[in-house]
Amino acid sequence: MANTDNRPRLAAFGSSRTAADSPAYADVSRLARAIGEAGWNGMTGGHQGMMAAFSEGMDAGGGHVRGITLERFPTPPGNSLSEEVRAADFFERMGHLIEQADAWIVLPGGLGTLAELAMTWDLIAIRVLEPRPLLLYGDMWQPVIHTLAEQLQLSTDRAFDCMQICHTHTDVLQALAGYKERFRR
Repeated sequence: MANTDNRPRLAAFGSSRTAADSPAYADVSRLARAIGEAGWNGMTGGHQGMMAAFSEGMDAGGGHVRGITLERFPTPPGNSLSEEVRAADFFERMGHLIEQADAWIVLPGGLGTLAELAMTWDLIAIRVLEPRPLLLYGDMWQPVIHTLAEQLQLSTDRAFDCMQICHTHTDVLQALAGYKERFRR
């Protein structure tokens, strides 16, 4: 594999429950491959479902994949991780995924994915983290964000400005292209 140390790192959040034979899994794997080919490295929670799909695609696209796995669960066999970092608990894992990323993509998921999105979003909105791409991929996010926009009481007027909903691979790749050079390591 080529030296990938100077490539920006995209953290992916998503469901661990997505089956490997599902259309969503195949779609995310193809998307991650294109992201890797576009010069990005990846980082995931290192387990099954969307995390595995993203890791497989990123690896196939030439990207380095860092998995932040949990000590309480065994590392899935046959994974596509280039490197593994074991986290003691969910909070340490989330900290790694949020703080070590140059950008984030939120794939279809459940409560854990929603928690990762909420923490990342809040840290950008209150300016603990400098603004960088927070991409929400897939059709599930538009109604979720619409409901949140109507119901949340926010401490900042521009809280939704830091995220972008992406419906296609092209949307994601275009959003990342504008930031790649800015986040060179």
